[in-house]
Amino acid sequence: MKLSSRLAGLVSAAVLYAVAGSAAAEAVRVGYLPAIGHAKYFIAYEQGFFKKENLDVELVEFQNSADGINAVISGKLDTGSFSTPAPLLFYSRGSDIRIVGGIMGQDGSVVIRPDRADKIRSIADLRGKKVATVRLASSDAVLRAALKEAKIDWRSDLEIFELKNPPAVIESVKSGQVDAGVVWGPFDLRAEQQGLKVIVRSGDLYPGHPCCRLIVSGAELKKRPEVVERFLRALLQAERFSQDHRKETVDSIEKYVKLDRATLEKSFYTPNLDQTTDPNVKGVEQFWLALVASNFIDGKRPLDPIFDVKPYRGALESLAKEHPKDAFYQERLKQFKERNL
Repeated sequence: MKLSSRLAGLVSAAVLYAVAGSAAAEAVRVGYLPAIGHAKYFIAYEQGFFKKENLDVELVEFQNSADGINAVISGKLDTGSFSTPAPLLFYSRGSDIRIVGGIMGQDGSVVIRPDRADKIRSIADLRGKKVATVRLASSDAVLRAALKEAKIDWRSDLEIFELKNPPAVIESVKSGQVDAGVVWGPFDLRAEQQGLKVIVRSGDLYPGHPCCRLIVSGAELKKRPEVVERFLRALLQAERFSQDHRKETVDSIEKYVKLDRATLEKSFYTPNLDQTTDPNVKGVEQFWLALVASNFIDGKRPLDPIFDVKPYRGALESLAKEHPKDAFYQERLKQFKERNL
């Protein structure tokens, strides 16, 4: 008697992960930023999804994308998510890295002091001003591209100060050393709590733009493609878990992002943050063109080789077969086709 295609899919998936589970857990060193957008790592770790996929994950904190991506390229990390500009810039300079998924999108903000609100209402008002950013952050690149569209040359028409992290940006705005600053969640809420004002969000400037992409080295992907797929399965399950388990989700996040629970919950569940794990090839391609147009990168190297969506597709399709009645995975399959094919 033949198995139905649905049952056959379930059996093959079960066999695959039973075999994986019988072997020694694969060690994976993961770089992250202490930001709400990286919460799926925390959820997957604390709620046991990495262990479920037979992964022995070590989470390593970084304060900015430049340091994190250097660690991946040098082999100190196996994977991590470090903005969109960072991998694109390093790739444009010849680095052997691959984008295999995403951890978040949007979530950037431009903040000012309230006493500057009459002079700075939009991006166009930044001409001649001093602006603090964190270099290679997605929101930094979005700002520079938006300035280009407003016919403002970020290299000569204003002063940009590249600081180490969002808290440093907030302090520079509060002290009046700069006129505006670029941050991301949950630091937008922290800025507001400290009396600053958000004048524009990155999603308003470029709706749906990708932020931190999940990257691996080309050598790592060739060596352990099945581990990359299992890692993405864990992230997808964490994404799914967060939709129905708010308390447990916040429990997981607060171990890594030191803010009060109300702020963490508000920041994680804000509509300004895209939580999907999808690689979003089309969004990254648009980001690349914007970076080239704003003279952030030269864009001479063909972009296509940076993408490898096979591990994500395999992870998503296997989960969809295991949970055929779960609308979440069906929606993500539709999203994958729209964003990547």
